[in-house]
Amino acid sequence: MHGRSQLVRAAQAVLAQRRATASGPRVLWAGISEDPGAFARRVKREADKPGLLLAVVAHDYRVNLPASVKRVELPVKCFRVLHPANVARFKVLKGGRGAAKSWSIARALIIFALEQPLSILCCREIQNSIRASVHKLLSQQIRALELQRWFTIDIRAITAYNGSTFDFEGLYANVDKIKSYEGADICWIEEGASISADSWEILEPTLRKPGSYFVCNYNPDGADDPTHVMFAIRPRPDASVEHVTFSDNPYLTDPLRKAMEYMRSVDDDAYRHVWLGECRAHSDAQILRGKFVVEEFEPKPEWAGPYLGLDFGFSTDPTAAVQAYVHERTLYVSHEAWAVGCDIDRTPALLDQIPGARTQVMRADNARPETISYLQRNGYPRVVAVEKWAGSVEDGVAHLRQYEKIVIHPRCERTLEEARLYAYKTDRLTGTVLADIVDKFNHCMDALRYALAPLIRRKTTGLLDYLRAEAAKPRDKQSAPGVTITPLTGVWH
Repeated sequence: MHGRSQLVRAAQAVLAQRRATASGPRVLWAGISEDPGAFARRVKREADKPGLLLAVVAHDYRVNLPASVKRVELPVKCFRVLHPANVARFKVLKGGRGAAKSWSIARALIIFALEQPLSILCCREIQNSIRASVHKLLSQQIRALELQRWFTIDIRAITAYNGSTFDFEGLYANVDKIKSYEGADICWIEEGASISADSWEILEPTLRKPGSYFVCNYNPDGADDPTHVMFAIRPRPDASVEHVTFSDNPYLTDPLRKAMEYMRSVDDDAYRHVWLGECRAHSDAQILRGKFVVEEFEPKPEWAGPYLGLDFGFSTDPTAAVQAYVHERTLYVSHEAWAVGCDIDRTPALLDQIPGARTQVMRADNARPETISYLQRNGYPRVVAVEKWAGSVEDGVAHLRQYEKIVIHPRCERTLEEARLYAYKTDRLTGTVLADIVDKFNHCMDALRYALAPLIRRKTTGLLDYLRAEAAKPRDKQSAPGVTITPLTGVWH
């Protein structure tokens, strides 16, 4: 009899959970300028009803809520832009790193999806896999809010209990697929600075359902980027735009704060661009402008490599290492290791972030022979000093620019940052781009040059001397078949 009672109670619990899941949470948004007392009374009237009640408020909103009510916060500026009372066609959050833009949008869209059935399209310019989308961020926020029971998360899409769907698409070369989303209610555009004018021309008229709208977040890059022109230079009248920075994020983590303080201490211009969200000054000085993209990839057997490089840090400069591959006219950066203030005895553990680093040749800055010797004695026997020559930096830069495309894996965050900041010096008075390279934010770039040293052609080497030197070299086990260097041009065939 006792066992039967347990089964009955278990069955009742399952049915109760199903009923709760079927009904879903109820949502109350505090008004943008609503008095906290008035909102508290609204909440109290709803709190006694069955089911979970979500109260969505700005971070600084001082209101007493019953223990049974779940408080969902957003940073103040993000709350204003994303609020359902804001009926703008474009809801835009622009600004610098660490401002919780993506985090806030993900949280708001999850709440919207619970309130009513919605079709939500999540886009970025290039998306070669679902892992390159905001799928992970949305999944994390669903779990952080403890709302898993109302969502089904699979590898391709996210679906809510009431039929709301999140779909994920890349815009580049995907015209027909994007046009099929004409019935979408909301389109989230992530990393809007990279969206091309062509993509905007396709996307904007696609969202044609009455009441549909766009949500966009971006960190400004160049002042002439199409997204920045639309929402900052010549702002659309149907857009609601807020500029947000790390100072507007009450949830800023300590690692992010330290990264911000480091950049502020070494380069004010870079700090203002990356963390304050100002457009880059002298974009013409960017060495790799238009050369690099961010994509997920897996190295293929036919690719040449891996090529590993290491740049040693000193004092406040970071130690940086990278792993790269080459295929045809494309350079792929697959892994990185990066740390500020990395003592010599901690360097081996740092380099273990690079797969196979203990067995592959790793070319390192020859200015630190004692560190190379230490690494060779402590698990890295194939770390070797890279050869340098007069003009080797310039030759390395020319080599990087000869690639048709440099693909950086999303996990290589520091390499991506440096690809954006790697620049020539500019004259302070005239703005003229000079020939010298700014000796900041070039640690991953230097490591990349060291890694590719066997492929870099010296401009000062005569043709016959070059051919003799190449013929005399022992075959490098790291070099892959199918990659040859044309002496006159330094390009691959």
